[in-house]
Amino acid sequence: MKAIARTLIAGLAGVLVTGTALAQEMTLKLGHLANEENTWHKAAVKFGEELQTLTDGRIAVEVYPNESLGKEMDLINGMQLGTADMTITGESLQNWAPMAALLAVPYAYKSLEHMDEVASGEIGDQIEAQIIEKAQIRPIAYFARGPRNLTSNRPITSPDELNGLKLRVPNVPLFVDVWGALGAQPTPMAFSEVFTSLQNGTIDGQENPLALIYSANFYEVQSQVNLTEHVRSWIYLTISEMTWNKLSDEDKEAVMEAASRAQEYERELFLEDEQRLASVLKEKGMTFVEVDTNAFASKAKDAVLANVNDEIRPIVEQFFAN
Repeated sequence: MKAIARTLIAGLAGVLVTGTALAQEMTLKLGHLANEENTWHKAAVKFGEELQTLTDGRIAVEVYPNESLGKEMDLINGMQLGTADMTITGESLQNWAPMAALLAVPYAYKSLEHMDEVASGEIGDQIEAQIIEKAQIRPIAYFARGPRNLTSNRPITSPDELNGLKLRVPNVPLFVDVWGALGAQPTPMAFSEVFTSLQNGTIDGQENPLALIYSANFYEVQSQVNLTEHVRSWIYLTISEMTWNKLSDEDKEAVMEAASRAQEYERELFLEDEQRLASVLKEKGMTFVEVDTNAFASKAKDAVLANVNDEIRPIVEQFFAN
């Protein structure tokens, strides 16, 4: 009898252990570079809330802003090794998947609607498939970025009015060559040096989205926002392929549904934020200047095509032709 009792107790213990394992929560760690006020961070938190609801609390998401889980490239490497689960990343993925360069090509996308058409269409599918294959991380949603605009202390409505404007650009050959072709005098410089250089006249202008123009206080040293909108781009919410493959089909569906809801939420926040930033910058004394974007695009075209890789050049040519 004692032997039977021992067997029964052992069997019950096994059931209890199995039951505990099944009920155990899976925690996904999502690290990114933006701060807590950024729409990407808010959308990442929303993703976690939605996923927890959809899985009845079985899957939780911990969000780490401000590079607190690591820098973008470290997180991508971690996701490939299985030490990180998720991040928000964009054209950096071209280090593995050349098509990811399409996320931020100057004058490729004429409007937010055009960008959406590409990102959610056949070309977007090709980009995502290549990222999964080559980088071993899976895009599950995308977020818009505010378009980059040129600031200066005089209105500039066409490339002819640049007249050798000393312009800070990131140290990226594509940006340097494009602005040189447009007629500016591009000056690569660290972002941290831009405000002082504008203040003391080392440079005459810079180009960035409205969010950075505001947060860096450029309104104190620049009077014009010239609406060049020369780079429209998007960025992906991604999950490690190793993490993805651990999920059941049901949980994969839940992840994609939560990502879809987060994408929709981020877009609402993004549009509100762009409107708010424009109002605030106007209140701070900046004038918004409409520009001849077609003139800028046609003058930039050759420099853009010379700087993109062979794999995406035919697609970029098609964008410029339309």
